[in-house]
Amino acid sequence: MHVLGFMGMPGHMEIILIVFIILLLFGAKKLPELSRSLGKSLGEFKKGQKEGTEPDKEDDVEKKEIIDSEEKETKE
Repeated sequence: MHVLGFMGMPGHMEIILIVFIILLLFGAKKLPELSRSLGKSLGEFKKGQKEGTEPDKEDDVEKKEIIDSEEKETKE
């Protein structure tokens, strides 16, 4: 059973209330710093995720060297 299925998405008043509570908890001076650090951490996460999915150029060079050496052995 989906939680959001019976609760529904929050409306405008709920979002305003949540933002107001966050302002009360952290204060207006702390929010830009928190959002900046959140943005940086999200950027680092995406960068790491991108690096994890892309094949390394070094791996490609090593694979090519192995294939070349195997081709030379079969020719001899």
